[in-house]
Amino acid sequence: MSRLRALAGSWLVSRRRCIVVEVIEARGSAPRETGTRMLVSLRDTAGTVGGGHLELKAIEQARAMLRSDELAQRSEHFPLGPALGQCCGGAVTLFYAPLDAEALARWPVEPPRFHLQLYGAGHVGRAIARALAPLNVRVDWIDERDEEFPRELFEHSGPWPDHIRKVCVDAVEGEVTSAPAAAFYLVLTHRHDLDLRISEAILRRGDFGFFGLIGSKTKRQRFIHRFEQRGIADELIARMSCPIGVPGVIGKEPEVIAASVVAQLLAVPVSSATTARPARTASTATT
Repeated sequence: MSRLRALAGSWLVSRRRCIVVEVIEARGSAPRETGTRMLVSLRDTAGTVGGGHLELKAIEQARAMLRSDELAQRSEHFPLGPALGQCCGGAVTLFYAPLDAEALARWPVEPPRFHLQLYGAGHVGRAIARALAPLNVRVDWIDERDEEFPRELFEHSGPWPDHIRKVCVDAVEGEVTSAPAAAFYLVLTHRHDLDLRISEAILRRGDFGFFGLIGSKTKRQRFIHRFEQRGIADELIARMSCPIGVPGVIGKEPEVIAASVVAQLLAVPVSSATTARPARTASTATT
């Protein structure tokens, strides 16, 4: 929705005639929640209020308003089963308004779902970054190798979105301190020793909302042994997710792993993103 709002702003600046369709009430089993919006012009649509017959009727109504130049705000109630033949069983009220400064002002700026530090710009890191590109998240994508960052989202598709920030530094583990409290972390660099240093820095902070480390069960056990030697608290180590991804997903292709990992991130409950102070640990030992 944040990207859709930005698009609405650009359409407004270019004076593109458009109707904002908003879900102002959703009862029972409805396809989208209250506050969902879509943009409808005479030629194009952006966003979705749920698809199906409901969205078809919404587009028809919005374009009828544009064609007739009757742009007064209005609302329309849809019992999804009786009125539209949809089996959802709920009811939705849609609000139609021309895209203007007032409509944009009513449109809240939604905070990102999470702030992620993504360590590693290899094949899996790239696939994860691409999977996150359409979502309302904030990503610091960190690697010491500038040449590994692809310049375009996909070949000939244009630049990366602004919410994915590429960070090229030498001491990448030092970036852990710059993340906000309750940030998410994914560690998947090209070297195990680097993975270990970054992971230790994350665990010593202790206030992560999610921490995932790529690797096998064997790698997990070896890393746990090193963390225990260095005095990191057991309760922090237990919160590390390794291997990463939704259990049961089969396939090692980067895109498959990325889909599984992004699903795992989206499933993290907000309440689990702790802001507790980090546990006291022993001083860092040498590798």
